[in-house]
Amino acid sequence: MRKFIIVFILVLGFNVAQAQNFSTHYVKVGETVEGLAKRYSVSAAEIYQLNPDAKKELKPNTVLIIPISKAKKLDVIQKKALKGFVTHKTKRKETLYSLAKQYNISEDDIKKHNTFLYANPLRKGDKLQIPTFKITEVVKTETSNGVVASKSTYKVKPKEGKWRVAYKFGITVDELEALNPNMADVLSPGDEIIVPNLDAGVTNKIDETFSYYEVLPKEGFYRLKLKLGLEQSEIENLNIGLKETGLKSGMVLKIPFNDTIKTAFKPFKSFEVEKGVPVNLATKISDFSTKHIAIMLPFRMHRVDFDSLEDTKISLEKDPYLNASLDFHSGVLMAIDSLKALGVSLRVDVYDTRYEVSEVARIIRENDFENVDAVIGPLTPASFDKAASELKKINTPIISPIGTKLKLYDNVFQSRPENSALRDRVVNFVKRDSLLNNVVIISDSDNINIANSLKQEFKDAKIVYSRKSKEGKDEFFVTKEDIEAALKPGKNIVFLETENEGYASNATSVLASLNNRIDPENLEEAPPEIALFTTNMNGAFEGEQINNTHLSILNFHFSTTSKDYGENNSFVKNYNKVYHIKPNKRAVKGFDLTMDVVLRLVSSQGLQASVNNAPITEYVENKFGYQKSLSGGFVNNCVYLVRYNNLSILEVK
Repeated sequence: MRKFIIVFILVLGFNVAQAQNFSTHYVKVGETVEGLAKRYSVSAAEIYQLNPDAKKELKPNTVLIIPISKAKKLDVIQKKALKGFVTHKTKRKETLYSLAKQYNISEDDIKKHNTFLYANPLRKGDKLQIPTFKITEVVKTETSNGVVASKSTYKVKPKEGKWRVAYKFGITVDELEALNPNMADVLSPGDEIIVPNLDAGVTNKIDETFSYYEVLPKEGFYRLKLKLGLEQSEIENLNIGLKETGLKSGMVLKIPFNDTIKTAFKPFKSFEVEKGVPVNLATKISDFSTKHIAIMLPFRMHRVDFDSLEDTKISLEKDPYLNASLDFHSGVLMAIDSLKALGVSLRVDVYDTRYEVSEVARIIRENDFENVDAVIGPLTPASFDKAASELKKINTPIISPIGTKLKLYDNVFQSRPENSALRDRVVNFVKRDSLLNNVVIISDSDNINIANSLKQEFKDAKIVYSRKSKEGKDEFFVTKEDIEAALKPGKNIVFLETENEGYASNATSVLASLNNRIDPENLEEAPPEIALFTTNMNGAFEGEQINNTHLSILNFHFSTTSKDYGENNSFVKNYNKVYHIKPNKRAVKGFDLTMDVVLRLVSSQGLQASVNNAPITEYVENKFGYQKSLSGGFVNNCVYLVRYNNLSILEVK
């Protein structure tokens, strides 16, 4: 046994010594293993031993581990002394990387002498102190065949673990550990480790709004699709170079943020958040520097007739865009006052887009939006798309108050949930009902597609269509017998899918009469207990023909982007005190959205980081929970599920 331990120690020591003599090589197009073996004075077999995947194919953009035991190790030592500083005023489109390259220094050198850059992005007009150095000593040792070893020393940054470093340099964790046999299990800031010597432009940047997944042995795109719900093309689009290199066991993939799948590492959270519970960002304010936001609304003030009070009133009555803008803006003003009371310093610019795309372009062209932290608006689709595409060039976040199905550029936040989120909220709620006995779908001919999609979700569901005339036209009514034949004793979930008020009134009236109705011919059988749902809440359920008592009897459930807030809400009281009127939905949205955007800015390092730091926020009437889309931008997926109860509408928790 003692001999075995001695032999084991010797073998371990030999392996460690060998591991320390590794270098790395970033494969370029056209290179071969034989050519690299000759270049590094090793055999092809030695390269294959450390890189078994290379036997199948040597793919460009992969990193090979190269044994360099036969060659001298490269040591490059530069001792530099600080000489002084050069003042530089940042110009448009300049970055830390371009400045570091221009002055032949590192980005860390710039940050070290301009400490505000640790917490803030580089902006146009920033005055920087650029250090200049005197190189006192340069020592270079080449390999025996004149080839420089392709590895370098890397200092671990805060929050970085093995997976983050491996992903950054395009290698697996096993390969990183092979390069650093004495590396600690847990990396600490300041640790110096060996990494591939890649150009700054080649390293992978970690996006805090994504998750990262480590590929398991024998895991292909099909298994990843089952586990992650992502197609091969979607994974390849998120991971540049993967199409050329293919999947490799141990490699780290960027995937959309996911808190249910075991990932290699998840984005850093600056404060703990309980899953599903809204975060009160007013208690999380950490940045008290002045934030700069811009509001873009189609006031169209150039069309308002100010000659007399009466003329002005007429202009207001005739222009729906002016009305909508003024309502929304009144909510913004209320939010600004509330934020000031919280100690938030805010600069707000308000622009009249005139409902003209050309005016949006002019506003952005003639004003400095590089120093704007976020833009809210415009309201209309074409104007918003123009603003978003222009602001994308300078990476300024822009938030849409009301639009859906937007072009989701990387800088776009869509605050209004998609209709699919509303539908899914209802369907998933019903699916979780363990006592579910029977599902009935009542639909008119205009909503056949919705009925069929529900049938796919609930295979045993029965569909009841509205009656038709002899000519085949929809007459938008059902009979008591039609519905009664589809019901079963006990609990019945009924979906009513229509946009016709008369049909909604007819169906709900019949359902209410059948709910809990005892069959006199079969007293032993439980009466049908009906709960009414719809995946498409619309005006048909709110018209004058609808009896709200029937909806209450049926516990009518539906999803919505906003909830009722009541008269005792503090915002409602303050708004009424200022404007002498109850706020409408546009005013409330202006308040909620402005509060959310600014509080995200002052509690996280930018809106993008807030997506993970504050998964869900909630204000007067609206809830915000953004998710990163595969196309780049962010979509709010938070909706409310509510139900009628004794003529009131209550949220279903």
